[in-house]
Amino acid sequence: MGQHHKTQKYLGLSILLNIVITVTQAVGGVLSGSLALLSDALHNFSDVISLLISFVANRYARKAASQEKTFGYKRAEIIAAFINAASLIVLASFLIYESILRFITPEPIQANWVITLATLGIVVNALSVLLLQNSASQNMNLKSAYLHLMSDMAASVAVLLGGIAMYYYQWFWVDSVLTLGIAFYLLVMGYQLLKESFNILMLFTPDSIDLIKLPAAIKIDPRIQNIHHLHVWQVNEYENHLEAHIDFNENISIADFDDILEKIEVILLNDFGINHVNIQPEYRKDDNKNIIVQD
Repeated sequence: MGQHHKTQKYLGLSILLNIVITVTQAVGGVLSGSLALLSDALHNFSDVISLLISFVANRYARKAASQEKTFGYKRAEIIAAFINAASLIVLASFLIYESILRFITPEPIQANWVITLATLGIVVNALSVLLLQNSASQNMNLKSAYLHLMSDMAASVAVLLGGIAMYYYQWFWVDSVLTLGIAFYLLVMGYQLLKESFNILMLFTPDSIDLIKLPAAIKIDPRIQNIHHLHVWQVNEYENHLEAHIDFNENISIADFDDILEKIEVILLNDFGINHVNIQPEYRKDDNKNIIVQD
């Protein structure tokens, strides 16, 4: 079984597991009166959405390029990560609002439901985390789904501890505090992922690439006079692209340029992680010679 097929299979199984726990915890939250359990159910529901998006994106990302789509669907997974992150932030905001209301007017809670269903949530999410653990290190889309599951498992642990406290000590205010804690965790995690995926979608320069050092590093031949009109961006997590104009002080041959270009490509790949290079050679061309040019 190929890695892609295995990933799809594990994603599908995780989706089914999380649908079960979402429905179970939602019903249990209503019956027990626990906002923390309902928040955990909502968190699990966000996992279902996250995993569905990841499932579809993981499938489309492997589709071949065509005349109409010359990059194929390489950014499908980045878009999925962006949507997942945005959903986390929206969910967190809702939970913060609800937890404040509940803290002001606490209600009795059937803690035995909370303990049982939080335990079930821990088991299901732990299994899902194990299924996606290896795939999560490979791309941002699967990492976003993995983080959803990790955060939900941590939330279920907190809800379980809160359920125990409510069962033995009737500390019903713990329910609101737990909900608030889950919400803030979601907010921080969602913001970071939203920022990373947004930067890629906006074609921002990757943080790992220094555009001040880069021109000097590739000025490897005395015939290179100027490097300008430089753009560096990420297509997805695996591909960093560069385009630039290089002025030469001699009217060199195409063969000479190819030799220089080959050396530049090695430097860009090894030192800067840039694996796709498009450089335009110029000689006595009257254009903007700034390194950064707004097209």
